Amino acid sequence: MEIRPVRKGDALALAELLNAIIARGGTTALEEPFTPEALADALLAGSGVICCFVAQEEDGSLAGFQSLLRSDGLPAGIGDIATFSRVGRVQKGTGSRLFAATRQAAAERGLSAINATIRADNAGGLAFYARLGFEDHAISPAVPLRDGTPVGRVSKRYSLGAAA
Repeated sequence: MEIRPVRKGDALALAELLNAIIARGGTTALEEPFTPEALADALLAGSGVICCFVAQEEDGSLAGFQSLLRSDGLPAGIGDIATFSRVGRVQKGTGSRLFAATRQAAAERGLSAINATIRADNAGGLAFYARLGFEDHAISPAVPLRDGTPVGRVSKRYSLGAAA
């Protein structure tokens, strides 16, 4: 598996990957499917994207991607991370390999920390970020989904060495 920066031509495959996760439900706070263009702007290469890496299999297929974003809700110097792995592909090291590249890029850009906000009912996501060294930072209880169902959010932080 190769970890590389996202390319413009990846948008269609990554939209399909993310839309399958959204359709399955239960792990992402994202609820509306993305067009390739909307995904490119929001998570791949838009003005709010600090960096984005993809995991490419030997056969050329994309196994996942990880974006680091600027967020108005976070202090300067803290990026907001989002990780997506192809349905059926989790627990195979994709996210950890992506994080090594993201962590290095964040440090090179002078960030002090990385924030991850995970649905409180996403046990796999919470465990994934904990394994990477993220520590609980804040809890937002009962954030409503589109249908009104309240689901909490857990924010975790990964310090890059400077004060976070």
